[in-house]
Amino acid sequence: MMGAGASTFASESESATPEAQISGIFIYPIKSCRGISLSHAPLTPSGLRWDRQWVVVNSKGRAYTQRVEPKLALVEIQLPLEAFHQHWEPTTDSFMVVKAPGMEPLKVYLNKQYEVADDITVWEWNGSAWDEGAEASQWFSDYLGSLSKLVRFNTASEVRKVDPDYVEEQHQTLFTDGYPFLLISQESLDAVNKLLEEPIPMNRFRPNILVEGCEPFSEDIWRDIKISRFSFQGVKLCSRCKVPTINQETAIPDGSEPTETLMKIRSGKVIRPNDKNKNKVYFGQNIVWNWRDSSAKGDGKVLKVGDPVYVTKKLSSAAEAAA
Repeated sequence: MMGAGASTFASESESATPEAQISGIFIYPIKSCRGISLSHAPLTPSGLRWDRQWVVVNSKGRAYTQRVEPKLALVEIQLPLEAFHQHWEPTTDSFMVVKAPGMEPLKVYLNKQYEVADDITVWEWNGSAWDEGAEASQWFSDYLGSLSKLVRFNTASEVRKVDPDYVEEQHQTLFTDGYPFLLISQESLDAVNKLLEEPIPMNRFRPNILVEGCEPFSEDIWRDIKISRFSFQGVKLCSRCKVPTINQETAIPDGSEPTETLMKIRSGKVIRPNDKNKNKVYFGQNIVWNWRDSSAKGDGKVLKVGDPVYVTKKLSSAAEAAA
């Protein structure tokens, strides 16, 4: 299901040539911490494997993000190389390494017995999560300067569904802001950078799938998408918060940019003048994988850099997109 007004289609046939191709794949194992650039990544119904499986929470169980703790931008994550093989499962010796300036590395084991932490909150969702223990809690408490805890999504008992107002309830996510995948084109960033005094890198916008070879902002109107043999659906334009103003190398906000420029060219008032949310700015498209589709059958459920991107159905304009 799409939002109101999102039913006008300009095209419903696959072009003979790809619309674009994947030029980058990124995961963010701990929400709001530094991403990992990959050449390939296994697909799961809730997103790329390992993406936003963990989140740092405060003493009340509420998720920290860079909105309130920009220092998270400097937290670097390392996973075993074999973790990105589709069927790999961690052993008792498998661990994630967490690093940050001024801190000793933290090892988080990927296969262990967990205590359950109740009443964990990420935006609208509340449920239980696996507590990564006292050492991880102390590490993040010391780094952030306030009582903190590292928790992992409790896949044994919890399911976090996406907003049914925008897409069918069969789709789910972990600790993302709301959807399992975020797709952005390099051309869209290039268009914004032409208007900025100081160009910014793509890491400000934290995509999962970066594509190139298309027109700027063309991803706004992609409704039915085929990447390699996999079927995806564009469900909602991504409204942006203050995070893109934070320099990901220093964790220091760079004033009002790029939000000020985006407000001039990418606000609801500009691209969706007849709808609500006129003062929000939009950059990128939230998408879901149609994992129950016939294209998802068989082995090799992996996205790779270089995969072709076909668009089989488009909206007539961004004004028709859900947001």
